Amino acid sequence: MADWDDVERAALALPEVEEGTTWGNRCWKVRGKTFAWVRPLGKKDRADLGEDAPEGEILAVRVDDLGEKDAILATPGPWFTIPHFERFAAVLVRLDEADAAQVEELVLDAWRAMAPSTLLAEGGHRTRFDE
Repeated sequence: MADWDDVERAALALPEVEEGTTWGNRCWKVRGKTFAWVRPLGKKDRADLGEDAPEGEILAVRVDDLGEKDAILATPGPWFTIPHFERFAAVLVRLDEADAAQVEELVLDAWRAMAPSTLLAEGGHRTRFDE
């Protein structure tokens, strides 16, 4: 079971990451672009999901594009989406059903999706996880 410490550790291990807030919730950004954030479900989200609405903490992470999103959602795991995210390149993760390795990979991929190409070209994509 992963927790916010796992998210924080994975995010802050990456180059040029700053922790901040978005819509009053904790988030992690690379050069000002949010790539991972706390995403509580609202009333409409819960109504849309019905009995499938999770009760635990929800992590949102950016993905490269809608094709990657579809590929992630097609595999079994703690990830899901909501109608509000229908055309948005991001997935939601039931944090209490994820393990630390899944969180680490999702956060790294989210960072890569949002990091500027100049940072990636500088070798900014290499992290302690790549060692």
